[in-house]
Amino acid sequence: MSSENLQNMSDLVSLCKRRGFIFQSSEIYGGLGACFDYGPLGANLKNLIKESWWKAMTYREDVEGIDTSIFMHPLVWKASGHIDGFSDPLVDCKSCKGRFREDKIEINDPCPSCGEKDSFTEPRDFNLMFNTQMGAVEDTSSTVYLRPETAQGIFVNFLNVQTTMRKKLPFGIAQIGKAFRNEITTGNFIFRMREFEQMEMQYFIKPGSQADWMEKWKEIRWNWHLSNGIKEDHLRWHPHASDKLAHYADGAFDIEYLFPIGWDEMEGIHSRTDFDLKSHQEFSKKNLNYVDQADGNKKYIPYVVETSVGVDRCFLSIMCEAYRLENKGEKEERIVLKLKPSLAPIKVAIMPLMKKPPLEEIARKLHGDISKDYRVEYDTSGSIGKRYRRQDEIGTPYCITIDYDSLEDGAVTIRDRDSMKQSRVSLDKVADFLKDNLKMC
Repeated sequence: MSSENLQNMSDLVSLCKRRGFIFQSSEIYGGLGACFDYGPLGANLKNLIKESWWKAMTYREDVEGIDTSIFMHPLVWKASGHIDGFSDPLVDCKSCKGRFREDKIEINDPCPSCGEKDSFTEPRDFNLMFNTQMGAVEDTSSTVYLRPETAQGIFVNFLNVQTTMRKKLPFGIAQIGKAFRNEITTGNFIFRMREFEQMEMQYFIKPGSQADWMEKWKEIRWNWHLSNGIKEDHLRWHPHASDKLAHYADGAFDIEYLFPIGWDEMEGIHSRTDFDLKSHQEFSKKNLNYVDQADGNKKYIPYVVETSVGVDRCFLSIMCEAYRLENKGEKEERIVLKLKPSLAPIKVAIMPLMKKPPLEEIARKLHGDISKDYRVEYDTSGSIGKRYRRQDEIGTPYCITIDYDSLEDGAVTIRDRDSMKQSRVSLDKVADFLKDNLKMC
């Protein structure tokens, strides 16, 4: 059996629309650029990814989870440097009017869109924050911003979490939430959007220990991606050069994934030093020093190691990794999403062979029993072969068929998504079969 991985992003876009994973936002009105809606299967997969991250990051003694507001005091963004410096240098092509991030092109090369030479304008900075007004009167005094990252909500709550949860260094604060950036250059499906979701953790440590903690969190985060079914040879580390570091960092690494569009960032692990807490202490006039009782009550501003992964890019990498086209061009051609069972939006499909009361009675009872533990779909539409192909495309690990033999032997046929092997299992053993084979985690 021949099999090939995803070759281009358009095939995945088609699958996501056709099977209810992702839709264009406001599609009936022509859509809204770089904004997408997650359909029933996509929302389910996205929540499973977030649940996996939340368990990995907060089901441990040294990390607490929070959920902070999207709207924050404008001074938060002044202190963080976003108001004054959160911008992308962009260049325009004077010939085709295309706009590009300066760091993604070679300024002396021809335009990647039209091929014209020496056509780029001088770089200009574009601020990436969305602003709006809070209150009844629209003026500059009421201006607030949609947060461009979730990290600052953690920093301004450092003291709240540290005191209420009685935490001692080192400890982390994690959260999952929406962020918004007025990206000028977008594209490649959900890779770069204007509204996206982040899973971030800020780990507060003693100054001088950041190198060791960077290595520890690099290993933890790398292994988490592997646990989601990503192949190791599709991941790589990209260290930031010292002259390319963000103004707050003294070290940074990206985990890059080999997307169909090439290698690109999926997660960042950064050493942010004490910049954020020190800036918020300065602007808020609130004492954010930590009293280290283990070091003679020494007072200092903690350093921070950050892990930050995009939910949407993680979703995209998992879909790209799982996509398979088998027996291309042959009668038996099929598309299958070989998702890790714990991430599959639908775990089991129940399929009565025909819409006949005796078969449906058994199928409905089995559906009711299994759905107590798993997300189950009841599927009666189309031939059994077409139903199998649909479940393959949405990544369902197991299909259970109730046929006329079931009326005689009290057994059902369970089909494995990946091997397509079929096993005959008695009804009273189905739950055990699924428990042993789904390997939920």
